[in-house]
Amino acid sequence: MQDKILDFLKLKQDISGAHPERLSSAGVTHQLHTKFIGRKVYYFQKVVSTMDVAMQWVTKGACEGALVLAETQTKGRGRLGRFWSSPKYKGLYFSLILKPKILPSEASIFTLMAAVSICEAIKETTELEPQIKWPNDILIQNKKVGGILTELDAEMDEVRFLVIGIGLNVNNDKAGIVLGATSLKEQKKEEINRLSLLQEILRRIEDNYLVFQKEGPRPVLKKWRDFNITLGKRVKVNFHKKHIEGVAVDIDVDGALLVRDNPGLIHRFTAGDVTLCR
Repeated sequence: MQDKILDFLKLKQDISGAHPERLSSAGVTHQLHTKFIGRKVYYFQKVVSTMDVAMQWVTKGACEGALVLAETQTKGRGRLGRFWSSPKYKGLYFSLILKPKILPSEASIFTLMAAVSICEAIKETTELEPQIKWPNDILIQNKKVGGILTELDAEMDEVRFLVIGIGLNVNNDKAGIVLGATSLKEQKKEEINRLSLLQEILRRIEDNYLVFQKEGPRPVLKKWRDFNITLGKRVKVNFHKKHIEGVAVDIDVDGALLVRDNPGLIHRFTAGDVTLCR
């Protein structure tokens, strides 16, 4: 009986936010009000990478919408194998499992969808003005605050599943942030409720995902254009051994970046490292 009382008190504590700097499975699902996104949560104090854990769980049958959430990562990673710093109880580090019925060529749209959802959630919960730099950087005042990594398992004509990894600098102190980056706390000048922000991100992802299923990618692309700081700018794009400089003129229906070089040729990039030219 005593053990049950202690379990109940712990659950109540998790939901009520008695430890506001901590997250929990119960806290995430409480009053989330989504249909499937984030209804199943695998919560950890520490993992090597939430992406690695999510990939393991999905191959064991984890359902669509399942969330892998950690307070810290020892080897969190971003695009191109870059390290993502994950100080404990400061940021948001999570991976989400999706199983859309799409072609592999359409997968990159989900990175843009996640970026839009994050920006909508940040704006709603903090009133800050987030920006998106193609393909996966979330910025505020032109400083990076978050990143997105999308990995998939697919055959030639079918995606079996996607895992979207998200890392956000939320309550990170200035001293612990790399040069050129920032945190929501630094921009807002106050502590941010990580749980409220996470829940809003999950709600927005589900909303945009359901719209995508009904109407295709155009509504997401329209929202992306509203948040982006890439289009219309002169950029350098590095992808494998290809290096192109030109003007980012648009994104196509699959979310690929279209860059017009000096002679006027249009180059299409589905991935790459983009630098805004000054």
